[in-house]
Amino acid sequence: MKITAVIMAGGRGERFWPKSRNATPKQFLSLTKDGETMIQKTVKRLRPIVEAEDIFIVTNAAYTELVLDQLPDIPKENILAEPCARNTAPCIAFAAAVIGRKYEDAIMLVLPSDHLIGYEDIYLNTLKKAIKSAEKGKRLVTIGITPEYPETGYGYINFGEEKGDVYAVERFVEKPDLPTAKEYLASGRYLWNSGMFVWKVSSIMFNLKELMPDIYEGAMRIGQAYGTDSFSEVLVKEFTAFRSESVDFGIMEKANHIYTIPGSFGWDDVGSWLAVERINETDDDKNFIDGDVIAIDSKRTTVCGGKRLIAAVGTRDIIIVDTDDVLLVCSKNNTQDVKKVIARLKEQGRDELV
Repeated sequence: MKITAVIMAGGRGERFWPKSRNATPKQFLSLTKDGETMIQKTVKRLRPIVEAEDIFIVTNAAYTELVLDQLPDIPKENILAEPCARNTAPCIAFAAAVIGRKYEDAIMLVLPSDHLIGYEDIYLNTLKKAIKSAEKGKRLVTIGITPEYPETGYGYINFGEEKGDVYAVERFVEKPDLPTAKEYLASGRYLWNSGMFVWKVSSIMFNLKELMPDIYEGAMRIGQAYGTDSFSEVLVKEFTAFRSESVDFGIMEKANHIYTIPGSFGWDDVGSWLAVERINETDDDKNFIDGDVIAIDSKRTTVCGGKRLIAAVGTRDIIIVDTDDVLLVCSKNNTQDVKKVIARLKEQGRDELV
């Protein structure tokens, strides 16, 4: 069966402000010293098992040119431009309808554009197991990450009976508090929910029809118009009418035949500035330094410089990010609050800085 990949690349990456902006969000930035952007890395690691012509990028219409520039090997018609943001269920339905129109049925690897993978061979082997499982019946397969510590920032997958290389999913649970996360870790029956899925087009469309019929019907009309002169008009009409809903809530928490495969391949969702020190080499004092920086008696400090000299003296557990028009100084304990700065800027009408 044809293997396709759907890369979800419409997010704003607000927790990586001020580098990540509305015009150039996180997935189009390089956060590692090799210069490759997040989306370039995502596509590159898939190429051993998916042809370029079978990779589809679902993104905001405003980012079409960015995708074309960064991924010149992806056919232009495979860039599926959303006219507005509607969360992951409409995003996936849109892609499934287009792929179904093109191939009738195929395997879909549905993957975020902004994750990093440390061990790519293990990652590809995990995807191959998921593909093999997804070919059976109407299975929906998700990749869960074997937890390394009691993380409170991720949702979890509670798995049960083993069925070959996969496990039946008992339930999906929301982000827990710390005591609950410790219980999950100790039980050995929970995985981090990575947001990576594998299924056949026919399987996800069956579940959309059963559980989200309004989105299914709109997606079918989009798929029927794909490749015709009326596609743009139909896409805007149908997609803007979709309700905003995640595939986790709309499908995965309600459907039957849900399976998971545990993954241990150096996964990082690169969710905030804290990730920079995890995904790059640090010095003996656990500092990550990039740019024209003088660091004196600084420890556990992340500095992402710009055009000017930055001097960090006696800093501890601090993140400093410099751009042409913004300087961010943030305690590592407050990285999630970077989004509050954006909210304040919007309140002040300073949209040029967002």
